[in-house]
Order: sequence, then C-alpha cells, then structure tokens
Amino acid sequence: MRILFWVCTLLIVFSSCQFGTERRRDRPDIFKDTLTYTYKTIHERATDCGNKADSACTVVNVKYPFFKNAPLLNDTIEAKGAKMFMVGENAATSLHALTKNFLQLYMNDVAPKNKSNVIYRLDINVNLVQQDSALLALQLTGSIFQGGAHGGTYIGFINWNPKTKSEILLKDILVDGYQDKLTHVADSIFRKDEKLKDTSSLARDYFFKDDRFALNNNFSLTPVGIRFMYNEYEIKPYAAGQTELLIPYDKIKELIIPKSVIARYIKNDVGI
Repeated sequence: MRILFWVCTLLIVFSSCQFGTERRRDRPDIFKDTLTYTYKTIHERATDCGNKADSACTVVNVKYPFFKNAPLLNDTIEAKGAKMFMVGENAATSLHALTKNFLQLYMNDVAPKNKSNVIYRLDINVNLVQQDSALLALQLTGSIFQGGAHGGTYIGFINWNPKTKSEILLKDILVDGYQDKLTHVADSIFRKDEKLKDTSSLARDYFFKDDRFALNNNFSLTPVGIRFMYNEYEIKPYAAGQTELLIPYDKIKELIIPKSVIARYIKNDVGI
C-alpha cells in the first residue's frame, strides 16, 4: 500500500512538471534573439600622438554591432552613425569615413598653429537594446569635442523589422491620421514632465517652431512605450542637455495598428 502511495505521488509530480513546461512553451517569447551579430571597433589616433596615452592625445573610438546576413541593417547602422556629427565640409557616409574626416579636421585645425596641447575627441557606441522575432532596437550614443568651450553629445535610434528588412516608421505602427492625437498626448506628458501648466507659453524657454510643441522623428520602440529623444540645442539651450519623453502604450491604444510590431506589448501586458 505504501509503495502504491509513492508511485501515485511521483506520477502527480511528473504530470505537474510536464504541465508547467507546456504552459511556458505556449507563452510567446517576444524577447528571443533572432539575428547573429558581433561587435566591431574602430580605434584611431592622430598622427601626432606618438607615445602619448590615449587620454593625452586626439583619439577616435567607435563600437558597433555587425549582423550576419543582414547587409541592409548594417548599411543603416553605418549611415546613421556617420550622420551623428557633421565633421568638415562633406558629410560622411560610413563610420570609417567619419573617423578619417575627424582626424583630418584635427590636423588641419591644430598642426598649422602648432598647438600640441589641444586634444580633440570622438566617441561613438551603437548598442543593441532589444531584439526579438519582430523588432530589433538599437541606440546610438556619441560625444564629440573639437576645441571650444564644450563638446557635444547625441543619442539616436534605429528600430528595425527583421522580417521586412526595413526601418520601422511611426506610420508602420500607428493608424492613419495619428499625428494630431499623438502630439496632443505627447504635449500633455511633456508639460507634466516640465512642470508646466496647460496654458503656459513655450516661447521663452524652448525652441519649438512657432512656439508650439512638436514631436521629432528620433524615437525608440520599447516594451512600455514610444521613447522620444530631443538632443542638445533641439528644443532647449545646451546647458539643459537632452530631453526624453516617453509615451506609454496605454495612453495611445486606439492609435496602435492591431497587427503592428508593438501591438503584442498591449496584448501580452509586457511591462505595463
């Protein structure tokens, strides 16, 4: 009788384990990696660095992911990374070209004036912040110093659809005519973040066109909402730095296209 009891107990435990495993399989794994990648780096020093440490001379440091069998995505990373900063008269089309332009600009500015104590700096990092079967999100972060009172920083994003092999735009995830409603919701969030009244003017402290709030096209699709980023000088003075604005999906549910790449964040209640 005791043997029969333990046999039944083991069968129940085993069945419970199987049941738990099956349920985990049924849940959509929206955070599963789908593309293989490695990180590449660029480390270049100005020709006058000699034996100086990197901290004591002009250096360029770049780190970015390179995806296997994804040439369009790799080209997009190169192109957007190269446009982060305008260096010289001609815009660069790749990260290596930007590096070359930056070091050449340094030599043109410093060498003729024999200013050996002047140091320029360029740092760019492209990081994979999210990847699953329907969405790949990258953040581009950069800083630059070319003499003067202060340098500059920049944050940008790439939202990529691995299935269509193309960048995701707002029109791909939001219904037609979304602009006014999205702007209205964003304006309300912005004023709350900035501690402004609904009737407060934006003329004195901000750089919006015609003194009216507006969204830009610099955004990242996250599990909790659309994250917009305004960079230095875009809507505020340099001293104010960058401004981040997050629009939660639950604030714009009626604007989200049902089968878009972000619809599952509402359906599966991920992070909300």
